[in-house]
Amino acid sequence: MAQLYYKYGTMNSGKSFEIIKVAHNYEEQGKPVIIFTPSIDTRGGTDQVGSRVGMTRPAIPVDSSTDLYERVKSYEPESDNKRIYCVLVDEAQFLNKRQVLELTRIVDELGIPVMAFGLKNDFQNKLFEGSYNLLIQADKIEEIKTICWYCDRKATMVIRFRDDIPVNEGEQIHIGGNEDYKPVCRRCYNNAFKQQ
Repeated sequence: MAQLYYKYGTMNSGKSFEIIKVAHNYEEQGKPVIIFTPSIDTRGGTDQVGSRVGMTRPAIPVDSSTDLYERVKSYEPESDNKRIYCVLVDEAQFLNKRQVLELTRIVDELGIPVMAFGLKNDFQNKLFEGSYNLLIQADKIEEIKTICWYCDRKATMVIRFRDDIPVNEGEQIHIGGNEDYKPVCRRCYNNAFKQQ
């Protein structure tokens, strides 16, 4: 039975690496997958998922107008096997509510499992639109864990930096890497702003 999975974690928790691994496992058995990635994330190119460990995979870029259900329904795999076995979504926090509902239709109407990976909360500890709706709609929710940048506790938040100074104001979406964001535990998050 197909289900909608939401796997969330902070920066550096291995979400993109997990997508690459899952895709490989399916395709090793001759089972085609579709990978979606947001077009606004251009760090590794607009048409691929890239992990910090250096691995990449081709992906279909999507923006806020992309109809994910129709893209999957009309997709023609390049392999002899014309069935799609899994849909993988990178940076799913950037999806809008309509797109999350399209993922539920892929599961419920097309019978294809969907695994969405992304952040849960932003640098101000507010939910993204995509993560909010995935938390409501997902059949299964799983945390991908990593450790705090500054101590040995579990990271549950991120700090955004500007010129090496922690900031908690600004636009919700700012694409960046380790120079802009650090995964942290709650204590280190709060301490970062007490020192200012």
